[in-house]
Amino acid sequence: MKCFKSAFVFCFAVVAVMPAFAAEAAPAADAGVNNDKLLYSLGYLMGENVKKQLILDRGEEDSKAISQGMRDAMLDRKPQTDLETYKPLIAKRYEDDAAKKLAARKIEQDKVLQDIKKEKNVKTLPDGMLIRTVKNGKGASPKPTSMVKVHYEGALLDGTVFDSSIKRNAPATFPLNGVIPCWTEGLQKMKAGGKAKLYCPPNTAYGDAQAGLIPPGSLLIFDVELLEVNN
Repeated sequence: MKCFKSAFVFCFAVVAVMPAFAAEAAPAADAGVNNDKLLYSLGYLMGENVKKQLILDRGEEDSKAISQGMRDAMLDRKPQTDLETYKPLIAKRYEDDAAKKLAARKIEQDKVLQDIKKEKNVKTLPDGMLIRTVKNGKGASPKPTSMVKVHYEGALLDGTVFDSSIKRNAPATFPLNGVIPCWTEGLQKMKAGGKAKLYCPPNTAYGDAQAGLIPPGSLLIFDVELLEVNN
């Protein structure tokens, strides 16, 4: 499937929806799958993806226009617009809406960080990240070159968990200088056996780039337990 612009997300039906399908085992052919419900589910997932990427100011009217375009395409009807004229305009709409969403996300996150700074047991580190001590450890603190073993769970501000060694029941081991700056700095403030919550602004994590399930410019929140330090 081709996109008319590499950064243009109109390939969302494949890019965003198919990985979700791949994560589940395909039902057996005789499982009695309802085709209408299957296709409805596909359409719902596609709609969710559009909503995440575009700002639909008119609500119902915007959804009707998008639905009509999809319906005409699937029924091989002649398009009601000059598609070549609108392709670059659509790409610009995605870019403009992404910039607006990014700006709004940063304003919301900055306010949250300012509020958290006022809470007990929270320290602000030089790069702007925050660390809340949950449990003091008694072992050694790691150096930037240390190998560490940790249990962790990472979430977005809205509570969406994007990674969790806890759920996998598989602690992670890695060199401390091989991860995002927030971890490299934050874990050096901990001791083996300790637990903390790390609040990682975008500049200490993935910046304004999309990273898997993590939207651009996201504040990341990690619950971390430092199990072992090998200096």
